[in-house]
Amino acid sequence: MNDSILDQPATILVVEDEPKLVRLVETLLTSTGHRVLIANDGQTAIEMAAIEAPDLVILDLLLPGAIDGFAVCERIRGFSSTPIIMLTARTREPDKLRGFSLGADDYITKPFSARELLARVRAVLRRSRGSSEPAGQIQIEDLIINQATYSVSVAGNEISLTPTEYRLLLTLARHPDQVIPHTDLLSEVWGAEYRDELTYLRTYIRYLRSKIEPDPTQPRFIKTRSGIGYYLSSSNQD
Repeated sequence: MNDSILDQPATILVVEDEPKLVRLVETLLTSTGHRVLIANDGQTAIEMAAIEAPDLVILDLLLPGAIDGFAVCERIRGFSSTPIIMLTARTREPDKLRGFSLGADDYITKPFSARELLARVRAVLRRSRGSSEPAGQIQIEDLIINQATYSVSVAGNEISLTPTEYRLLLTLARHPDQVIPHTDLLSEVWGAEYRDELTYLRTYIRYLRSKIEPDPTQPRFIKTRSGIGYYLSSSNQD
């Protein structure tokens, strides 16, 4: 898909209760042509995500009221695959991993620069808009990926994947039995800006294994080549 399509304006829902930060983010996004919606609390965010169907959600974790950012992410994932960037002052690794496990696509830690925010927004939108490719079916033993419906099944059981998990699995499945280096996987799935974010990759590999492997501790499909990368095995005997 060419850059003109990737750079088309998007509708972005910003979920944040700090007025100064809301004004900053809104100004940055509108200056690049995006339409910005604002929600100041979790319940409003969920309702707006359902009604407006935005192209992207920028979501603060610390929100007023009973519904925090984690709960908002989980609720949105219940009805939408809209990409979500979590925005927070928290830097603890468990918080990041929890966000990813609930379906977040990226994570920005406060304070951040205008350049970082815009780069992350563009990268996530690029991934979500994807590229024009043949929508065929890939089958590796009893693992089936239907590219027309973005669905995955193992042994006849449909598996629910987040958009990032699906893209990672699809990238591996397009090159069965070929080891794909860490940096190449990160560049393909997340974008060249993320080629050093090994934590992202390891986290999503773990989530994928927990969903598609009969025994995640003894992977049948997704194999590791230590220090190099990962590959999708087409044989039980591997």
